[in-house]
Amino acid sequence: MTTKLDGKKLSNEIKEELKTRVHRLQDKGITPCLAVILVGDDPASQVYIRNKKRAAQKVGVKTLDNVLPASTSENEIIDLIYSLNNDPQVHGILVQLPLPQGINEDRVIQAILPSKDVDGFHPQNIGKLFMNKGELAPCTPNGIMHLLANYDIQLDGKRVVIVGRSKIVGMPMIAMMLNANATVTVTHSHTHNLKEITREADVVIVAVGKAEFLTGDYFKSNAVVIDVGMNRNEAGKLVGDVEAASTADKVAFITPVPGGVGPMTIAMLLKQTIEIAERSI
Repeated sequence: MTTKLDGKKLSNEIKEELKTRVHRLQDKGITPCLAVILVGDDPASQVYIRNKKRAAQKVGVKTLDNVLPASTSENEIIDLIYSLNNDPQVHGILVQLPLPQGINEDRVIQAILPSKDVDGFHPQNIGKLFMNKGELAPCTPNGIMHLLANYDIQLDGKRVVIVGRSKIVGMPMIAMMLNANATVTVTHSHTHNLKEITREADVVIVAVGKAEFLTGDYFKSNAVVIDVGMNRNEAGKLVGDVEAASTADKVAFITPVPGGVGPMTIAMLLKQTIEIAERSI
């Protein structure tokens, strides 16, 4: 029997616990505040922001929305970030990616004060993560680690294969898995014989952004499969990077899409916002 790693259920449990922590902060006159910067009118980004805002409201985190037109210059975005850095009422700053063409995302992210970088993408926070001294970590990999721990999936000494090397998921995932004493292999678009590599893995984390890219024969029977993908197939159905039909009854554990990794990402975003607020006391 394949066990589905229920990220939605765990996310709800985490958010209930976060409500209690927010109440404690409010008793001390502090309301955790997340400032969100959205540049342009990308439909997917608008959906993500709406979901984050709804979840924040449920746990008592205040959101400060900064919706800017696509014509906003890079320097104008950075000036806004500097003002949020200097605002003691703002605990976390999130810049929704991707940014419009012509804007240097690295320069924008580096403008965020590392201690308010709730997404964990600042080079200083990534560096600390690789040194196993991180406080703020990218939310999707962080959510994956919490999900694995919740199901008591041991990583010490296990062979972990990460499919995809993005700065948002793949790269920070390397650090977290190494910190958990796993043996890590990273694969990407230049990798040869991908199937041979993934079939040897105890845990496979797939984040390539291609609908149903990996099928069931890419995994051994007792594998743990973490599907980070959120895609629409030709029929318009929401699917992951892993073909669920050929995989779901074969492996030991798998994250459903939707309801697996996605809810955990938002839970970690709120958790880190609250942790920043708690450190401000």
